[in-house]
Amino acid sequence: MNRVLAGFILFALCTVPVWVSAGDLKSGEKSIYLEMRANISPDRIKTTDDLYRKWQEIQAGKSKAVLIDLRTQAEFESGHIKDSNNVDSGHAYTMPDKWPDPETEMWVYCRTTHRATYFVGTLYRYGYKNVYLVENGIVKWAEQGYPLFNTYLGEFKVVKYDKKLKEVYAFREDR
Repeated sequence: MNRVLAGFILFALCTVPVWVSAGDLKSGEKSIYLEMRANISPDRIKTTDDLYRKWQEIQAGKSKAVLIDLRTQAEFESGHIKDSNNVDSGHAYTMPDKWPDPETEMWVYCRTTHRATYFVGTLYRYGYKNVYLVENGIVKWAEQGYPLFNTYLGEFKVVKYDKKLKEVYAFREDR
């Protein structure tokens, strides 16, 4: 009987901390997000209108800034800002190889702001000094009526962006 009781107590002691920490994951994520956000100076947080003006400078050859779109390849291919670079949000570690100069001017955005905040915070931790976080990302870009591009349509504008749309996987056989 004592063995059963001891086994139960040992089990309870080992599993309770797991239950407590699992319930605290959301606050842990929020804490890390806020830490990453704190790494970004407020003057380095830009609007979509600021991004549009920077993009125009790049197109006119007046700026060598790098535009970095963190969305998935599928998101990027469906419509992106012309001459932007698609870097997976989980691949910040590849940046020093692609852009070894810590003074490189980078404008980073994603669909909204979440992935970009983590990415920009990480780049500052690496030692980059000239990185900008674009708030509200490609969603706001599309809502503002700024041009998007893709291989199949060329340049296009989104008439209405529906935030409720979710990508649904459908199997399609190649014929």
